[in-house]
Amino acid sequence: MSTNLPADLEPFLAQAGWAGAHVEPLAGDASFRRYFRVTRADGETAMLMDAPPPNEDPTPFLRAARWLDANGLRAPRILSDWAERGLVLIEDFGHARMRDYLDQWPDDEVAVYKGAVDVLAQLRELPPGPFLDYSMSEYQREVRLFVDWYCAAQNLRVDTAGFVTAWETVLSGLLPRQRPGVTVLRDYHAENIMLLGALEKQGLLDFQDALIGHPAYDLVSLLQDARRDVSPELEAEMFDHYLQATGADPETFLADYARLGAQRNTKIIGIFVRLWRRDGKPRYLDLIPRVWAMLERDLAHPALEPVARWFDANIPAHLRDANGGSYAA
Repeated sequence: MSTNLPADLEPFLAQAGWAGAHVEPLAGDASFRRYFRVTRADGETAMLMDAPPPNEDPTPFLRAARWLDANGLRAPRILSDWAERGLVLIEDFGHARMRDYLDQWPDDEVAVYKGAVDVLAQLRELPPGPFLDYSMSEYQREVRLFVDWYCAAQNLRVDTAGFVTAWETVLSGLLPRQRPGVTVLRDYHAENIMLLGALEKQGLLDFQDALIGHPAYDLVSLLQDARRDVSPELEAEMFDHYLQATGADPETFLADYARLGAQRNTKIIGIFVRLWRRDGKPRYLDLIPRVWAMLERDLAHPALEPVARWFDANIPAHLRDANGGSYAA
């Protein structure tokens, strides 16, 4: 086995009944987690998650996966785990990732997205899971990443106190509408959804940060995707499909969708700059123009007026164009 493989891998696989299996690394994501495909001599496969402490902890993933499976949603089955060592062996959902499938079969886009929206409608019908609340302090912590990383990279001196106040004003009215709340997966998009033998059957990935929050959050995550273009026409059609499936009030839900879209996109711009400056992953900078464009659409909703005024006063127009600005070293 390669020295790049996780420590304790051989005894872990042996106790799980996978001794001698071939282990192949897969492309990484934006975290310290690593993934491997494990293949037995008979061709059976599984996925290995390496979430090494102290930077990672697989316990939240295990909790969320078991809750989702117990409630009829398709998280991967847990085959074995040494949580204290960061090793988890899980069901292999195969190769049909939603993003890759649609790159090859774009005519199936509406059907695939309807299936993904239906999962969110199903989540809305379930009681909240065993997760913490998506609190105002968490919303504020996330958007502050924009000031701490993006504005710092642009050498901008901004009104941080006004930023906090604007978000408090915009989000405070939303909080009562996320109680008792729904389970929010928080990173629900085309690169974290697998197609399991049928376009409408979805396998879920990357849900370890689940919280109890507003039902619009994951819909925003899906339809305002930082990594894949979703046309305004498809976004509108899938938004309407969600309303039809859930009976949500159109006007109120649209306002909250815009609020959470702006919050999420603001956060993501900060995260992508942090991935570059702190973690040495500059490839995420290429995604920022798409995120800026979605943020501008969200800011145009009247519900975002205080935050929109802050952006107008603090972020120069040339940084908000199609190129998303340049970045200081």
